Amino acid sequence: MNRLYILIFICCSILSCEAQKTPVLGETDWQKEQNAQFKDASKSPLKDKDRKVFKGLDFFAFDSTYVVDADLKRTPNSEWFKMKTTTSRESEERIFGVLTFQLKGKTYNLNVYQGKELMNEDGFKDYLFLPFMDDTNGEQTYAGGRYIDLRIPEGNTLKIDFNKAYNPYCAYNEKYSCPIVPRENYLDVAVKAGVKVFKK
Repeated sequence: MNRLYILIFICCSILSCEAQKTPVLGETDWQKEQNAQFKDASKSPLKDKDRKVFKGLDFFAFDSTYVVDADLKRTPNSEWFKMKTTTSRESEERIFGVLTFQLKGKTYNLNVYQGKELMNEDGFKDYLFLPFMDDTNGEQTYAGGRYIDLRIPEGNTLKIDFNKAYNPYCAYNEKYSCPIVPRENYLDVAVKAGVKVFKK
């Protein structure tokens, strides 16, 4: 009889623990991945005090109009330069190409960058970095702009999903060194997609 009570107690304890686990929030798989990463102490850019009370990032609702096809004009002879960051560190980058696309009925151009150090790391040989600013910065989104991760395509077209625009880590913790968005990568439109400003 005692064994039966022990078994019932164990089962109740397991169910109680499962009930207490908070589900990872997010409208899309990408949003859920971001929130899971921010909750994980080994990956999160959050300060410990912020991570302990973290529920989830604030996202704009997914909007398919912010998923655009861009023409990529490669710039193979572009020179490496020192991109300024939020600290004294400088990141060695080059303009990999110029992306031309339409958003909200207007045509825009953005430079897409390739990092010299990063391209030599495993898994990042084809990585491209798209930093940008828009008319939401400083109000709905982080004042310093946002980033999008891309990969070098086989052809000369690239899909840009602004719903995957994220804040640099220094938006959460000043210990990080984040590339400053070049002035030429400003969009004169409110990009209401991706991650919103982090409110502590």
